Amino acid sequence: MRLDELIKGTGATILRGDGGKDIKSVTSDSRKVTGGALFIAVKGCSADGHAYVESAMEAGAVAAIDADRKALALIADRFYGHPSGELKLVGITGTNGKTTTVTLLYHLFRSLGYECGLLSTIANYVGERRSEAVNTTADPITVNSLMREMVDAGCEYCFMEVSSIGLEQDRTAGLEFRVGIFSNLTHDHLDYHGTFAEYLRCKKLFFDSLPSTATALVNADDRNGQVMVQNTAAKVETYSLRTAADHTCRIIEQSVDGMVLRIDGTEVCTRLVGVHNAYNLLAIYSAALCLGAGRDETLVALSALGPVPGRFENISGPDSISVIIDYAHTPDALENVLKTLRSLCCNGRKLVCVFGCGGDRDTTKRPEMAAVAEKYSDRIFVTEDNSRTESPERIFEDIRAGFSAKGLAKTVFIHDRREAIRTAISLSGGNTAILLAGKGHEDYQITSEGKKRFVEREIVEEAFKTMR
Repeated sequence: MRLDELIKGTGATILRGDGGKDIKSVTSDSRKVTGGALFIAVKGCSADGHAYVESAMEAGAVAAIDADRKALALIADRFYGHPSGELKLVGITGTNGKTTTVTLLYHLFRSLGYECGLLSTIANYVGERRSEAVNTTADPITVNSLMREMVDAGCEYCFMEVSSIGLEQDRTAGLEFRVGIFSNLTHDHLDYHGTFAEYLRCKKLFFDSLPSTATALVNADDRNGQVMVQNTAAKVETYSLRTAADHTCRIIEQSVDGMVLRIDGTEVCTRLVGVHNAYNLLAIYSAALCLGAGRDETLVALSALGPVPGRFENISGPDSISVIIDYAHTPDALENVLKTLRSLCCNGRKLVCVFGCGGDRDTTKRPEMAAVAEKYSDRIFVTEDNSRTESPERIFEDIRAGFSAKGLAKTVFIHDRREAIRTAISLSGGNTAILLAGKGHEDYQITSEGKKRFVEREIVEEAFKTMR
């Protein structure tokens, strides 16, 4: 494609080369430049691409342009032939439930016989081919290149997590969504957005941009649901566990092994547990109907879905010990999981919570998470999550501030997360549910010493072996 055709109407300007140049690839990373590439210089959060123009040209770029983030997204969309328009693209935004919802939608539609793609926090999939994910919402070039691969591989659907940061940075500009889902909005990412109002505004951008051909599917039980769709051109549908809505669900019964739900009047058994998962499953069912799937076949497929790795993942051990690994890293998510576990702890069963908070991230949620852990747990172990470059002791101080004297009396602070997990298991005394919150699917830990392999399931299984 000619450069002038590629950048027309995007607001981008040429820095090197001329409009007649034939562009073979596009990149905003000078380290990825190959012969025939267009280098797009964008001023980012941590680096300014304009400083790398010369090195990009020396590496074989045939042209370089100046562009803002939206222009970058529009150029990526155009270069790859607007692949989102050839897919039935579903995006979900909200604080909690995004990964579970898109991942289960991917598995549900594959079980219905469709080829699908997935763009999520855990991984990206083109059909069955898996690649690692770096961000919840990848950069526009990665997103559009993966969607082009999906189209070429025969995929009909793509399910995508849409983050507030990705929306604020225009990473989804140019994408053509068929369905946009709003799950909920609670405390998160205030280190980036500054205020909750700004966080909400960025989430709302998703629905403001939906076309009239799309459907906006919102959780009617979240007070921000109607705010999200105030200015949308899309058709609005709602789902709810508590109020009247287009699609409703009620929990009939639940145990540690699953739930019985009544979805739009029909009882459905599922292996997933908790109110938060009832919302996720209802969103999945509602989205499937919005996409034209049959009601009965959707409910049958829904009942066969299993938990997403690192989301309420249950590992059973000796002496009636259950360890639940969950990604819960916000106050609301932690409360959802602990509240569910508390309701399932009967006959003297104890509940232990192991959690930490990420470094170089939102500090205001740290005392809130402590208060939640204190409210529901019989014993608490505070430990490191991904401390990154921040002092673990500083993080501990912020968490400690959220405990009352009574809460501190049942809390142990252990820096080494591996040791905290082992200690929680060894001191449980049997008949205990132990929640490991915050890392979920992650197979690494990031500290001031760098990134190292860290798989909680393996640590738990090793600890169980020493007890047998």
